Amino acid sequence: MISKVPIIEQCTVSNSFHKEIMVEDLAGYLVRNKNLVFPHRHNFYHFVLFTKGSGFHVIDFQRFDVCPGQIYFMIPGQIHSWEFEGEMDGYIVNFDKDLFKNLLLRPDYLSNFSFFSGLVRDEVVQVDSSKLEAVIAVLERMRQQVDDRDFSSISLLYLFHLLEGKREGSIANEANVYNHTLLRNFLALIELNYKKLRLPKEYASLLYITPNHLNALCKELLGESAGEIIRNRIVLEAKRLLVIRDFSIAEIAYELNFSDNSYFTKFFKKIEGVTPEEFRKL
Repeated sequence: MISKVPIIEQCTVSNSFHKEIMVEDLAGYLVRNKNLVFPHRHNFYHFVLFTKGSGFHVIDFQRFDVCPGQIYFMIPGQIHSWEFEGEMDGYIVNFDKDLFKNLLLRPDYLSNFSFFSGLVRDEVVQVDSSKLEAVIAVLERMRQQVDDRDFSSISLLYLFHLLEGKREGSIANEANVYNHTLLRNFLALIELNYKKLRLPKEYASLLYITPNHLNALCKELLGESAGEIIRNRIVLEAKRLLVIRDFSIAEIAYELNFSDNSYFTKFFKKIEGVTPEEFRKL
C-alpha cells in the first residue's frame, strides 16, 4: 500500500545523470521544477540554503517562514511543500542515502547530526553570519565539482560538522553524552517500530533502561513524555497518509496497525482535536 504514496526520486529533479548527489543553484532548480509545489516525499536526503527571497515552506505540516541564511534539512520519507515569493536564490543539495556507503563504516552516521534527527524542531537552522560565507564557499565549490564523488562526500561531512558545531555546546549543557546517545537510540527505535510498539516500557526494554528513566530523559531533553513522542510519530504518519487522497481511512488504520477505524479515529482526534476526515478538509 505504501507504494501509492507519491515519492519524488532523485532522477526526476536532478539536472545531471549523477544519481548519488545533486548540487545546484536554487533559482535554476525552481525554474526546472516549477510544478513541484504539491505535498510530496523524497527517497533521498535534501537540504536548501536560502540566500535570497521570501515566502514559506512546510515540513511535516509545520510551516516556516523563509529568510536569507536559513537552511532546512530533510530525511527520506518526510513530506514537504513550499510557496515562495519574489526572486529566490541559494543552494539545493539532494543526495542518496548510500552516498557515504564506501566512506563510513557506520550506516547510521548521519543520524548523529541533530538536523537529521527527524525532529522538525531541529531541521531548520539559521546560519550564523560568521559561518555563512564559509558555508556558501563549500556549496559553490561542490556545485562546480559535483562530478567528483569523493570531494562531494568529504565536503558534505565537513559542512555538517561546521553547522553542528554551534549546537554541541548546548547539547553538552543539557545532558551528558550517555543520555544524548540514549535519546538518539530511542528515536531510531521509534522509526523502526512505531507501527507495532506503542508503549514506553517496550522501548525502555530494548534500551535496557527503566520506563521512568526513559520518560525523565524525554521530558528533560524534548519537553515531552516518551508516550507523547511515540504517539506523535504515529499521528505524523497518519497525517502524511491523509494528505494523499488515494488512501481511505480504513487503509490508513490498517497500515498503522489499528484494530479498526473507530479506534484509529478516536486516537487521532484525541491528539489532533479533529477527526481524520476533518483533518483532510483543512
